[in-house]
Amino acid sequence: MLPLVSIVTPSYNQAQFLEATMRSVLEQDYPNIEYIVVDGGSTDGSVEIIERYADQLAWRVSEPDAGQTDAINKGFARANGEILAWLNSDDTYEPGAVREAVNFLMTHPEVGLVYGEANFIDEAGRVIGRFPAAQTDYKRLRQGYVHIPQQAAFWRADLWHQVGPLDAGFYFAMDYDLWVRLAKLAPLQYLPGRVWANFRLHASGKTIVDDDRCWPEMLRVHYRDGGSRLSVITIKYAIRKVVAPLWNWRRRRQMTKASQE
Repeated sequence: MLPLVSIVTPSYNQAQFLEATMRSVLEQDYPNIEYIVVDGGSTDGSVEIIERYADQLAWRVSEPDAGQTDAINKGFARANGEILAWLNSDDTYEPGAVREAVNFLMTHPEVGLVYGEANFIDEAGRVIGRFPAAQTDYKRLRQGYVHIPQQAAFWRADLWHQVGPLDAGFYFAMDYDLWVRLAKLAPLQYLPGRVWANFRLHASGKTIVDDDRCWPEMLRVHYRDGGSRLSVITIKYAIRKVVAPLWNWRRRRQMTKASQE
């Protein structure tokens, strides 16, 4: 009687981290998980790792695609679950995450998406910080107050079928776009103190390499939905452009320091 949870992992040349990601899903203590891995045609040994766990996967594929967003959409097109999530191939779940998320959604039918805390971890899996998660809603999302760690978010499939798939035109902010769409339909709920995932920061990760692409894409959502050019989110973006180099320097310094310890 437990609801099926469909989890999608998009993968491309992340063999260094992929097995830890997959095991963090497959070793969850929730018994009704449909796990889907969509690889973009990796050449670094990722396919061999995926095949090693093939008998525990609902579906897997390795073929060229149009990138991460396309891979996620491809996976969810195969999903049958009542609850959905995606976990990138360099991130991991904490034990018990899926069970706790399902329990909350089962006892709070009015909530469309639930999310917990996420650690920042380095390449070796060591905790180097905490994602700044906080309660948000549709109004605050439109102001750029995101604070949802994608790795620790779970939402209802019936809402996905109303607002999905992800917009393939987004490279970075496809999750923000999804949160906005979901928040139009149902409340989002943050559970402070519940650490459900680990967000890996590493030199080749999008968060470090392409961070400057995030906010322009968020502004595309803002203007698409009728937002003004003089608003909280546009002011935040102007400030962020000034301080972003310092934030990225601090992140790189965190990673370097952790690797030296």
